[in-house]
Amino acid sequence: MDRGSWSWAAAAALGAAIGCAAARDRLREPARPDPRAPERFVARFETSAGMFEVEVTRGWAPRGADRFFRLVRGGYYDGSKVFRVIPGYIAQFGIAGDPAVAKAWRFAYFPDDAQGRPCERGTVAFADQGPNTRATQVFVNLADNPKLDTGEFAPFGRVVSGMEAVDRLHGYGRAGPQGERTDQSALFEGGNRYLEAHYPALDTIRRATIVR
Repeated sequence: MDRGSWSWAAAAALGAAIGCAAARDRLREPARPDPRAPERFVARFETSAGMFEVEVTRGWAPRGADRFFRLVRGGYYDGSKVFRVIPGYIAQFGIAGDPAVAKAWRFAYFPDDAQGRPCERGTVAFADQGPNTRATQVFVNLADNPKLDTGEFAPFGRVVSGMEAVDRLHGYGRAGPQGERTDQSALFEGGNRYLEAHYPALDTIRRATIVR
């Protein structure tokens, strides 16, 4: 093996080791409290449909902002699929592509926020299964959705650039992996492998970062 090949192999091995360490950290994180997020910050999502940015205002929904900040900063959304897209309604994501990580966070619930803002087009909120069951899944409103203004879904931010990319996210409508159904067991058990086998056209979140 020449020196160049060795350097490449060493770098690859180091990258894999760092990736494994990061995955182990994500498995341990659910037991820790959410850190306080900045009062205002912007998260950038690089996806297979393009880039969009979410400006978070902590005052809108403090607990939601804290959890979202933690997940983005920790790389939780990286490599995951936007698994539910219903045109004219919502685009939803937040189940990690690695089943071990997804299952570790599945029931990492945090308390509700009071809904202070309506679910207007471009706003972002956590999904839930009832009171105090928010964990990792969020959705972007693709239209004004007054029927979601029930006090249950508290927007914590809004898309401030790249809404056209959000509109391009591919889904399978109500026949998709999370259309009319509420059972997400297959998504948690199979992760990206399951989604790629059954819903190959879903878009991917390549990377999410805090940019300011």
